[in-house]
Amino acid sequence: MTKTKPLMYENGIQFECQGSGKCCTSHGEFGFVFLTKEDRVRLAEFLSLDESEFKKQYCDETSGIWHLKERPKNPDCLFLKDKKCSIYQARPNQCRTWPFWPEVMKDKSWKKEVASFCPGVGKGKLWSKEEIEEIIKLDKINENNLLNET
Repeated sequence: MTKTKPLMYENGIQFECQGSGKCCTSHGEFGFVFLTKEDRVRLAEFLSLDESEFKKQYCDETSGIWHLKERPKNPDCLFLKDKKCSIYQARPNQCRTWPFWPEVMKDKSWKKEVASFCPGVGKGKLWSKEEIEEIIKLDKINENNLLNET
């Protein structure tokens, strides 16, 4: 009988956003902030724009998937101002589920992709395994929505 390795978050993870803005800058492979239709509508409304004007000003499309524009030579999110998210109340679903993304919820990835730069790790609320898995489900739904919009 093979023993399965327990999940790295089996006993929960302590995390609270510290507002450092370090998750709002590209760290290599996680460069794009992808936007579902729901995200685009919410952000356009927040910025008092119609969706088509929001897309024109702030979005690009790659392989049929919408994402925030990236600026050459500046890896920061367009909406990062003074190390703070200027659209926090309307932020995209991808940002809402950070740091509990399926691809980083493995011990090695967590240490390399989150704990190495995020000052919120080990602070604040202890998120239970069940809460983390619920957020992971939301992230997967968001990803499916992105793929089904193409």
